[in-house]
Amino acid sequence: MRGRDFISITDLSSEELGRLLSTAMRLKDRARQTALAGKTLALVFEKPSLRTRVSFHVAMQHLGGDCIYLSPPEVGLGERETPADVARVLSRYVDCIAARTFHKETVDEIARFASVPVINALSDDEHPCQALADLLTIREKKGGLRGVTLAFIGDGNNVANSLSAGAARSGMHFRIASPEGYELRDEMAVKAEEAARPAGGSVERFRDPAQAAAGADVVYTDVWASMGQEREAAQRKESFAGYCVDRRLMAGAKRDAIFMHDLPAHRGEEVAAEVIDGPQSVVFDQAENRLHAQKALLALLLGAEGIG
Repeated sequence: MRGRDFISITDLSSEELGRLLSTAMRLKDRARQTALAGKTLALVFEKPSLRTRVSFHVAMQHLGGDCIYLSPPEVGLGERETPADVARVLSRYVDCIAARTFHKETVDEIARFASVPVINALSDDEHPCQALADLLTIREKKGGLRGVTLAFIGDGNNVANSLSAGAARSGMHFRIASPEGYELRDEMAVKAEEAARPAGGSVERFRDPAQAAAGADVVYTDVWASMGQEREAAQRKESFAGYCVDRRLMAGAKRDAIFMHDLPAHRGEEVAAEVIDGPQSVVFDQAENRLHAQKALLALLLGAEGIG
């Protein structure tokens, strides 16, 4: 994986994904080290963030490297400077770029013109770094991934896109329940189904949340309106009525099922407080694992010796 970009979960084979997660588990148990001493990561963000910014910054520190954060006003992607020019300039200064953008085309352009590895830290199409942390969390809590049933309740958004692809490659059974008009896109579902077959997994789409959650090992949800969709919030709240993950919905899953959410969460909307703050919730373990998954990703992309 050394020197490669990480734009989508589909950039990884099943074997590479497994290796990355195994590396993350090893790094989680190790003390801080100097594997990336002398290396610098640039964070180029169009969207604000808590977990993405801090986890990448601390990941580089834990591996002995440095990190620079570039806020939207400082760069002005597509306004003050083109993504291509930003990519070419930063490639002269840093060893890796993590871009958090509104549009996939922006991170694609950065990757096309950069001469250093580029990481998709979030775009409208995918959130692959979140999926790595999610799969790491499930592997820890369930002892593995193959055969695990994950029910995603809600919008077929960027998080669902990446998670479906990662689950499929890991031999999991991915189910998603969404209201009409908010389904997982056919293109993403077909790709996930194709990846699932040889791995022994499956992908199913439902309208009824209870049907998707029945007998599941993991129940996952996300906000109904993400950043950039604020104008749609009222309509989405109406469309997603009945899709709240509450105690009744969790009762249909397995007794030892875990609840996951990529945060931030809106208690009383997509999830009841009694669920996200209850004993089945692993959302803060999941948030912590952003750090460890990204340590592994950075180590492998930057060729850290003795880690992969």
